[in-house]
Amino acid sequence: MCDEFNKRWRQLEPWLQLFHIPGLGTSRYQALLDHYSHPLEVLKAGFSRLRTIVPERVARAIQLSGQNSLTYMAMEKDKGWLGLSFDHHILSLEDGEYPELLKNIHDPPPLLYIKGNIETLKSKQLAVVGSRSPSLAAQQTAREICHDLAATGITITSGLARGIDGAAHQGALEACAQTIGVVACGVDIVYPVRHKKLAQQIQQQGALVSEFPLGTQPKAGHFPRRNRIISGLSSGVLVVEAAMASGSLVTARCALEQGREVFAMPGSVNNPSVKGCHALIRDGACLVENAEQVLEELSGVLVNHQTISAGSDVELYELPNCPNQQHILSLIGSEACHQDEIIARTGMDGRKVSELLFQLELDGFVKSVPGGVERC
Repeated sequence: MCDEFNKRWRQLEPWLQLFHIPGLGTSRYQALLDHYSHPLEVLKAGFSRLRTIVPERVARAIQLSGQNSLTYMAMEKDKGWLGLSFDHHILSLEDGEYPELLKNIHDPPPLLYIKGNIETLKSKQLAVVGSRSPSLAAQQTAREICHDLAATGITITSGLARGIDGAAHQGALEACAQTIGVVACGVDIVYPVRHKKLAQQIQQQGALVSEFPLGTQPKAGHFPRRNRIISGLSSGVLVVEAAMASGSLVTARCALEQGREVFAMPGSVNNPSVKGCHALIRDGACLVENAEQVLEELSGVLVNHQTISAGSDVELYELPNCPNQQHILSLIGSEACHQDEIIARTGMDGRKVSELLFQLELDGFVKSVPGGVERC
């Protein structure tokens, strides 16, 4: 284990050394990577060449980074945090675990700090965002729709903020499903503080993700950067109740720029808190009212995105077209599941469940075995 950790750390070192240089920033980091294939080459580059890519003071800081005590201390902090727990991770762009959808946006974070199950980042995801001060009805709707979507196997990704974000995460957790919280601060800091328990639950049942160094406090300028990650990880973005000045519209714009599907829930024309959603719909966002409609629109996108992000060792993800079939399929594992258990967990009548199971078997999603059915 120690040898494995040391090997992993040696791979990360040049990425982190460049990352912690004062004044560099993500855009300049990316500009350097566009000229050099690896941070190690950047760190070895001559001053005159660096000066053509970044300001003189940054070029000088790169050359002196090996002697910079602040850079050294930040890297030691990373190393200590990484070795603190098995569910602490730092991913660089070259890491095979780095999510492909996010890697393919035009400004992917060079590094991701993660607390939780790293495999969650590879799952099929839907981003759900909205007002920090939503109506009770919108909050309940977000919670219910995310519960239903998560029950089909979709990971709910949001920003851990008050309001719709929190309701989205909670809905997924109540479905005993995965959820990802992308934060606008260091992953070792919980913001808002009231979501400390929620953050712990997300870490246990999914993952917390940040592009910011450990110890970074939340700032206004961090949230738009966080939003591009929320949409970048996901196959689509659902906006639930957002005013015209809402940060959720920033996430929606990021999604459109990244080629993601955008969904919006309508509301009363007299409610200023939904005018942002109505504007999105006028501009071409898909109007949805429930989980079934989201699934219907999203199923083809999920398959296409899984094809893009899958390597040779990853199976193509497929969904049946019927939302009820998708729900039932999410309850069936690789071991036999009895029809009575499905009836109890879905609340459907026995005849309906029998019809859906029959169709799933005809379509090759499940097979009959002693004691019930299991996935093919």
